[in-house]
Amino acid sequence: MNKEDYLNGQVLLIDKPLEWTSFQAVNKIRWHIKQKFGLKKIKVGHAGTLDPLATGLLIICTGKETKNIATYQGLIKEYTGTFTIGATTPSYDLETAINERFATDHITGELLTKATQKFIGEIDQKPPIFSAIKKDGKRLYELARKGETTEIATRKVSISEFELTKTTMPEIDFRVVCSKGTYIRSLAYDYGLSVNSGAHLSRLRRTKIGEFSVDNSLSIEDFIKKLELD
Repeated sequence: MNKEDYLNGQVLLIDKPLEWTSFQAVNKIRWHIKQKFGLKKIKVGHAGTLDPLATGLLIICTGKETKNIATYQGLIKEYTGTFTIGATTPSYDLETAINERFATDHITGELLTKATQKFIGEIDQKPPIFSAIKKDGKRLYELARKGETTEIATRKVSISEFELTKTTMPEIDFRVVCSKGTYIRSLAYDYGLSVNSGAHLSRLRRTKIGEFSVDNSLSIEDFIKKLELD
């Protein structure tokens, strides 16, 4: 592809690495495109944030295609990952340390499977306090890191598929297909409550956004190599 291709607009499928923010991935790609073609500026943005501790599909748009970001953000998403049963964390994932432990002796395979049905369809979900949602002009994670508490309103989200793919207690592997705005970390926390225990998200990978699959994505390193060869 040439300079005009990127300026006119491209949809790049990137497999975001662990511990990178989505913003860092966008910045890296923007910098290399600018360097390659000697551009002073080019619009580059992503269509849906992935947490630093998540990996997987990140849709990155360039040039005029950035106008369509909202459309891509609204597409159905598929995730796979792991819940760890018997403990919670303030962030609902591994960003923060375990703050409470719960009994798991009563948990059976049947209980775990039945509990998934409670989350199918449209549900009310409370986003985690460690999230980028804004309240009174401040992002919730900024308040959380200061130790401040605030009331968070629930929001309606839709889960069309939720299945357990492997159980090796205390770890449970899962696959979820859900709407925009669904927090898998909140699902982990709520799922733990639903089996009369606690849980947190210990691994997350976004595998699909609409018809786009992570199987067709490139790592950031491979994208840069391909860019240099074009």
